[in-house]
Amino acid sequence: MSVLESYGVRFGPWYRWLATGTVMMGTIATTATATIVNVALTDIMGAFGMGSDQIQWLSTGFLAAMTATMLMTAWALDHLGYRATFAGAMGLFIFGSILGAASTGSDTVILARVIQGAASGIVQPMAMVVMSQVFPAEQRGKAMGIYGVGIVLAPALGPTVGGILVDQYSWRDVFLVVVPFCLIGLLAANVLFPGKHQDHHKPHVPFDLLGFLLLCTGLTALLAGLSNGQRHGWDSDFILGCFALSLLATALFIWWELRCPHPLLHLRVFRVGPFVAACLVAFALGAGIYGSTYIIPLFLQTVQGYTPTRSGLLMMPAGLILALVFPIAGQLSDKVRPQWPVMAGLAIFGLSCWLSRKVDIDTAFWQMALWVLIGRIGLGLMLPALNAGGLRTLPPELLAQGAGSLNFIRQLGGAFGVNLLSVLVDRRTFLHSDALAQTLTPANPAFAEEVRRLGLFFGHWGNPFGETLSLKVNPGIMEYMQQVVLPKARLLAYQDGFLIVAIVFFLAVIPAWMMGQKSKA
Repeated sequence: MSVLESYGVRFGPWYRWLATGTVMMGTIATTATATIVNVALTDIMGAFGMGSDQIQWLSTGFLAAMTATMLMTAWALDHLGYRATFAGAMGLFIFGSILGAASTGSDTVILARVIQGAASGIVQPMAMVVMSQVFPAEQRGKAMGIYGVGIVLAPALGPTVGGILVDQYSWRDVFLVVVPFCLIGLLAANVLFPGKHQDHHKPHVPFDLLGFLLLCTGLTALLAGLSNGQRHGWDSDFILGCFALSLLATALFIWWELRCPHPLLHLRVFRVGPFVAACLVAFALGAGIYGSTYIIPLFLQTVQGYTPTRSGLLMMPAGLILALVFPIAGQLSDKVRPQWPVMAGLAIFGLSCWLSRKVDIDTAFWQMALWVLIGRIGLGLMLPALNAGGLRTLPPELLAQGAGSLNFIRQLGGAFGVNLLSVLVDRRTFLHSDALAQTLTPANPAFAEEVRRLGLFFGHWGNPFGETLSLKVNPGIMEYMQQVVLPKARLLAYQDGFLIVAIVFFLAVIPAWMMGQKSKA
């Protein structure tokens, strides 16, 4: 029995719920931050003159850092104890939040998000460890259900709260809104959690520093290459160097993890075929959750002209329905084979994105909200079944490693989902702009008629080039047509993004079906 378990037995139910409330305070704060900044992206872009290839790092950097550090939680608890681990992570998160609010440039605000993500990666797995130890086995299901609703509601309400703060105050306040909750959790942890000397009964496991550095190098190099490909050119030395470095670091990481006595990521679990299938689904799930919460607010604000508050309110019904579906789906996953809810959830989310591919500048508020809501029903349906079904395929001695690996893959999917969607939208915007620009010739009757009307307008106000069809000699007409072409190209690019996500989720049904196959391991 660990010291934390003995605390639960000694002090009774009140300690269990206080300890759970403490760790949930930090977990909800860090989880909400993953989405609360998304509605402020356009304001931050304007404040620092950031392009779409740069602004996506506010989400990608957060998720990539969280993906890497979440593998450190077990080592930190073993070496530092519960109190120091939680307090250190909360202190780091508060520092990142204050740094983000005080940012004076794009580099600083991106660094702040990376710091926040690194702290979140330690806190979120810790919540599951604490709850599994302070509650007896017969009460853990109830505790996990309450915990799950809280964790689902936090990112659901985040965009709405963030939108109100941006419109009423400033984008800087979205970094500070969660700080009071972090401070409460920090103070409570110093009272409720045991220190290092009380948890020193277990043999210490050395930290896999080399594996951690190789993982961070591979992730950073790959994401940097994908993000800057459009800016530097996909065949430039810098981009090719990033991809080569990522490939080398990933190969060395796999080689080292297979030989390290205490690896950061246990690769043995990937020998089980159905578990690998579950990981593929988890990757798609992470990409869908975080990619959609990134791309939808940007679309609403840059194409449809929504305010941050209005875009946040549009996503609120979807978040609330997710909180309702989640516990029901948890019970359903215990009664049917897990692959069926997962397959149904993937198909429903794919349908949501398939409908969204027809979104236009005049799409009604509630129509868009309904499409997003349908997708969240799918996510809520598949998440509990995916965790249960993925781990069910593993032998008992690999359950702990499998749980960590599944969470790691899901967060990794989130980082790549945001990054690749941003790159796709950026790239498709340029392609559609070029295609539309080629139609702007006097040989196009519609274009010629539009230029004639604009010429009359400019001529009415005394423009000497008012009646010409040549854009080269009429800067007024040229500027107007550019203002028409670019939003249309951006709209078409977002439609392409929704379509690609739909196809990915429909294809993910295949590995979801393979989760139900018997393992030969």
